[in-house]
Amino acid sequence: MLKLKKIYLLILALCLSTSMFAQKDKQAREVLDKTAAAMKDAGGIRAVFGGTSNGTLLLKGEQFYLNSGGVQSWFDGKTQWSYLESSDEVNISTPTPEELQGINPYLLLSLYKSGYNYKYAGMKTRNGKQGYEVTLTPEKKQEIASITLFVSKTYEPLYIKILQSNKTVNEIIVSSYQTHQPLDNESFRFDKRKYPNAEVIDLRN
Repeated sequence: MLKLKKIYLLILALCLSTSMFAQKDKQAREVLDKTAAAMKDAGGIRAVFGGTSNGTLLLKGEQFYLNSGGVQSWFDGKTQWSYLESSDEVNISTPTPEELQGINPYLLLSLYKSGYNYKYAGMKTRNGKQGYEVTLTPEKKQEIASITLFVSKTYEPLYIKILQSNKTVNEIIVSSYQTHQPLDNESFRFDKRKYPNAEVIDLRN
């Protein structure tokens, strides 16, 4: 799960440098820009997903809560708490932007702005829904070889496929995506009262 978490984080949906992806596609950029804008305007977001791993994700601005594969992660914009159900322990840290990309899959949606090429793959149908598909590839070799992003006609991210350089594939298939959810700041902080016996490990310097 920790490896998946790093990928999701690394959304969370993003090394091949071929002539096919040598340019930044104007139509792809439009889809990506509109998707990023729609998420920014969505307020509180609640998403339920399956695929490589099942889980629930809450988002509001830079804050998020992720529950997947026996690990719960809270991030309030500065501090991250990661609770491991198997060992009943919570790790407290101050993550770097790179580490956050490995935890929150939707942060992948901002990667296109720097260091990535992108290509519009056309109108597609996935799970009975029509939408736009974009493929992203990094400009320099790294762990991620490519990211396939599928968004609805209203620019809601519904599917992310992450292909790693070792050929491992991870998929995020969104089954429910709700916007304008009334999420307070406490939704993104670990509540010790709910886990009274958890061992607290503070990794902050």
